[in-house]
Amino acid sequence: MSEDFTSVGRVYKENYQPDKPAIWYKDQTVTYKELDDKVIAYANYLRTLGIQQDDKVMLDMGNTPAFLYTYLGTVRNAAIIVPVNPMLTLPELVYIAKDSDAKYLVVSETVLDAHKLTPEKVAEALGVEVIVFNEELSAEIDKASREDFDMAKSEEDVSTFLYTSGTTGGPKAAMLMHKNLVGNAGQAQEFWYVDDRDSVMCVLPMFHVFAFTLCILLPLKAGCTISLIEAFTPKGVIAELTDKKVTIFMGVPAMLMVITDVMKKEGLTFPHMRIAAYGGASTPLVLFNTLVELGLPPSEGFGLTEGSPAVLLNPAGKGRPLSCGMPISGLECRIVDENDNDLPVGEVGELVFRGLNMMKGYYNRPEETAEAMRGGWMHTGDLAKRDEDDYYYIVDRKKDIIIVSGLNVYPREVEEILYKYPRIKDAAVIGTQDDLRGEAVVAYIVLKDPENQFYKKELLRWMRESLAAYKLPRRIVVVDDLPRNSTGKILKRVLKEQVGG
Repeated sequence: MSEDFTSVGRVYKENYQPDKPAIWYKDQTVTYKELDDKVIAYANYLRTLGIQQDDKVMLDMGNTPAFLYTYLGTVRNAAIIVPVNPMLTLPELVYIAKDSDAKYLVVSETVLDAHKLTPEKVAEALGVEVIVFNEELSAEIDKASREDFDMAKSEEDVSTFLYTSGTTGGPKAAMLMHKNLVGNAGQAQEFWYVDDRDSVMCVLPMFHVFAFTLCILLPLKAGCTISLIEAFTPKGVIAELTDKKVTIFMGVPAMLMVITDVMKKEGLTFPHMRIAAYGGASTPLVLFNTLVELGLPPSEGFGLTEGSPAVLLNPAGKGRPLSCGMPISGLECRIVDENDNDLPVGEVGELVFRGLNMMKGYYNRPEETAEAMRGGWMHTGDLAKRDEDDYYYIVDRKKDIIIVSGLNVYPREVEEILYKYPRIKDAAVIGTQDDLRGEAVVAYIVLKDPENQFYKKELLRWMRESLAAYKLPRRIVVVDDLPRNSTGKILKRVLKEQVGG
């Protein structure tokens, strides 16, 4: 490996302090020396299984240290990691496996049990070799060689596929290079002045780029300690924030709304917290005001998978209401019209950016890559404006993507499942504002035979077999027909107006 760049697999070496805690997880403390030992062991074990350069390795685990060891160990073999949401159903995993040309799936026994799946069934459906992580495998990995190696050769090698809607269409793999992820972590580190005195909470799901770059790579790069939480519970998170004196919290707005509600009711304070960062969903003004009132410096941000993800952040202690921040260090942003011409301050147009965090492209989708990255600028598909001080404000989205608690839901994907239901003639899915989740999924359906009795609960039970729970409609509205324009396109804006979305 060239010493001219830092690979994702060695990001923690930049500010390496062997005896400093790298991870707090439940009652465990993992030092940086122990982290290094684990990553090397996992890298060697995966190599003995035959994983090699450019192999696509799906990773299906919850928030555990093993997720991190597997991720870093995989990319040390110059293989490409494909993290997936543990809530995804078997048909959703099949899509990703086929689309990404995956050869392996590392999946925790816990995930398989939750979906009532056997390794054999998964292997047959996905056409991959399945590696089941459990206590027995963990013990086997501990016996692996400790030969230190990193097969990554260049900062422009792809390390990660992350599935996203992109600016148009259905799920596709954004190809992220080492320089994208490590560079974006460094950009945020410089922007927020993060150093080894900080501790960062990771309660967001680690498969998500928001969590992995900002809650994992950023603190490891800076030599911080990560407070790793398996799942969000108000009591658990508040206890960790208090006991560990966490200085940087990152989450979706819904999390902070719950936490601040408890703080107000119980008179709690977190005097050590210097950044309360959030993004990934529509943010009510009341949250910003509440954070200020409680002495938690708000920092709303904006990002997207194609940006690794951070594009805009509010400076620590200098956040502005309803603004998603300023361009982070070393990043250029513009607001452009439909012809990619610059617009002046205050005018609404599409937000575009360029910098070292910009993805390489979409896997096997050259035309969509060219469209999204035309002129050398990443076109976000989001409508925004900026003020005189270069703070940006997201106004609306050009794309139809729905964001539920920070997780992307692609309407077309849900609609395709609805169309498979034998009693449905027509369907349209939209997002509407939800105070807790940011947005909620609403489905409008037209029945083939309106005279026969129809049960929404029965439809939802059927949909659960193919869709993760967060993608399921919170409301199902039966209508006589759907509004369309002269060319037959469904007018989703009309539907949103009907529900106030």
